[in-house]
Amino acid sequence: MPLRLIFMGTPDFAVPTLVEIAGAGHEIAAVYTRAPKPAGRGMDLQDTPVAREAKRLGLPVLTPKTLRTDAAQAEFAAHGADAAVVVAYGLILPKPVLEAVPLGCFNLHASLLPRWRGAAPINRAVMAGDAESGVTVMKMDEGLDTGGMAMMERIAIGPDMTAGELHDRLAAIGGDLMHRALGALERGSLQVVPQPEAGVTYAEKLDKNETRIDWSRPAAEVHNHIRGLSPFPGAWFEMPGDKGPVRVKVLRSTLATGTGAPGTVLDDNLTIACGDGALRILDLQRAGKQPMKAGEFLRGTPLARGTALL
Repeated sequence: MPLRLIFMGTPDFAVPTLVEIAGAGHEIAAVYTRAPKPAGRGMDLQDTPVAREAKRLGLPVLTPKTLRTDAAQAEFAAHGADAAVVVAYGLILPKPVLEAVPLGCFNLHASLLPRWRGAAPINRAVMAGDAESGVTVMKMDEGLDTGGMAMMERIAIGPDMTAGELHDRLAAIGGDLMHRALGALERGSLQVVPQPEAGVTYAEKLDKNETRIDWSRPAAEVHNHIRGLSPFPGAWFEMPGDKGPVRVKVLRSTLATGTGAPGTVLDDNLTIACGDGALRILDLQRAGKQPMKAGEFLRGTPLARGTALL
């Protein structure tokens, strides 16, 4: 029979999983998400993507600031759920919460565990030049993404794939994977195995201080840096402007041929020399402007051959 579940998630990445398990006929007793935050020009309070979807589905939404209080833990237990599904929720689940549901709390993590435990697995996989990524359904324990693995799905990371594109692919695949995992849990056939001790890496939270492009690095590393930070927070450089340097965010690039001093514009197609090799900028965004293709950008902002990017 269908499971009674608590769903816990916050960003866009979690929405496909919520939709999948709701469509599968499971009873969702409550949806936990982060509290609304001010956003937009008017700084009005905005619901999280999960909150918006939950309300569309007619599901009750809870936004506690913490789960560490006795009251919050009692409220969680009072839902009488069989299990909890957690996807990029953003709050730590203390031991009383993990133990409040008899079948356990199951997390959808956007990596091939134990590689890239932690906060930014999608970005770090692309920045590292990984050839593949995936999603893992894990039964949570008190550690940081250390729980036993139940199911895993792998996909290739294309040579020019951005973190944003990988995010969208994994979100869809993850929803289906969690659907299948819950089906096995419902039948009593879900197997959970410990994570291997070898191959553990940590996906540290992105820091704004690592977003500037270093043209002295090899072209492959610069390319991975750009696509791993696209579309957000975005890798950037500065170009000469009439009133001083102008910041430009690079959204898409591809490896190219050419040599020159690192950061030098090599041709009329935005091919840029790196420490070893070169890359071509395909999509970019000047500060305060809309994203655009390189050709469109160059029509309004010519960058002559030999220009040094900062």
